[in-house]
Amino acid sequence: MVGNSRASGHVAYRRSAVCNPHGVVLLLSPYAPTIGLQSGQSQRPSEFMALPRFRQPYRRALHGIRNAPHVALALVLCAAASFAAVLFQTNGLSGIPLTTEMHVENADWWPTKGAAPRKQYAGSAACAQCHSAIASTYATTPMAHAATPAAASQALQAHSDLSLQIGPFAEKFVTAQGSSVLTVSDANSSLSRTLGWAFGEGFMGQTYIYEDGGSFYEAHLSFFTSPQALDITPGQFRSVPTDLGEAAGRRMNADEARRCFSCHTTASTVGNAFDPHDSTPGVMCEACHGPGASHAVLMSMGTEAKGPTEIFNPGGLDPVDSVDFCGACHRTWQDVVMSGFVKTGVFNVRFAPYRLENSRCWGKGDARLTCLACHDPHKPLVTDAAAYDSACLRCHILRGAKKIANHPGAACPIAAANCVTCHMPKYEPPGLHYRFTDHWIRVVRPGKSYPS
Repeated sequence: MVGNSRASGHVAYRRSAVCNPHGVVLLLSPYAPTIGLQSGQSQRPSEFMALPRFRQPYRRALHGIRNAPHVALALVLCAAASFAAVLFQTNGLSGIPLTTEMHVENADWWPTKGAAPRKQYAGSAACAQCHSAIASTYATTPMAHAATPAAASQALQAHSDLSLQIGPFAEKFVTAQGSSVLTVSDANSSLSRTLGWAFGEGFMGQTYIYEDGGSFYEAHLSFFTSPQALDITPGQFRSVPTDLGEAAGRRMNADEARRCFSCHTTASTVGNAFDPHDSTPGVMCEACHGPGASHAVLMSMGTEAKGPTEIFNPGGLDPVDSVDFCGACHRTWQDVVMSGFVKTGVFNVRFAPYRLENSRCWGKGDARLTCLACHDPHKPLVTDAAAYDSACLRCHILRGAKKIANHPGAACPIAAANCVTCHMPKYEPPGLHYRFTDHWIRVVRPGKSYPS
């Protein structure tokens, strides 16, 4: 099962997991937020109808039950669970957006999965022996530099003495002699912590991680590239800290720390044990393609017939799973719904898979509209708007042309170039100092509010 399914990009799921109540709840996660809400907080059923295969069978059942007893909703969910379980077991692949947790639990390989022991990892140098051209371009991407030792951070080296005053607290980052130290002080005392990791290549900014007492902490301040200055780390409270410890950083629980390192480093969790000190900084080859030691050995022996089956190729995934694959770190549609980010307004513009799958043209999923259809993960992000026109024209026609079966998209009446500048506008969430491209593809009406 591991061989052929990994080579083709198909996800091999353990079907027995479908009977796991936890798995069923995850599968039905678009509806889960409606349970247990206080009076007046219930979501409209239509907000959870974006799942292509669930949309029609349960629209009537869910319509009008917003204020119904939880028992009624539970009955609907049980019916949906039965349908989903049968679908999951008969088709193998779901064809619907899933939470990253469910993918990780049930797939042989998925980004952030940490079941394989360290000996199964070959390292990117081994990959480069055969894939030198890809390795060369990938080394220039932000993902390859998603993490670095803090003292090696170019941002901190270029700004060796950064400071910001927040209320009574003076917060400073000083980088010198191969070390980056965070110091927080007030009128009476101070504390210092050595920064261990810098998360983020610096395209938008960098967030810093340190250890204290066996726990990982996210620094209260991050460096932002646009203003070339410190500001409060996204997700942390912008109010004045209550004490020195809070001014220094926020303690991450064990699961949060594991997930953060899993998306910024490679092989930080191995053998299901979190071990970031022996990880490889950055999202390297095996963070997406899975452990490659067996693949490297077989290929070096000239066994080309079997070698490719021992490595995962995401390019073979169906459209929905392909977007979910990137969503393992960029958040899937279901991840956003389950975490409550649906109602965070413009802040959810950061979650491209979620925004993309809300697009009318996404429908049930189209290979011409996945992340990989527009972005080559092995090359730096293309910033020229015109470069994406060809992707739009895979579905849309130009003015004067007639629609055909494989080009059902209408012609734009306004322009024939730079499509994304109008249909994928940029937004800058407060405090993030960066304008994110909104992947909710749509006709943007003047004066219409941001759709979340």
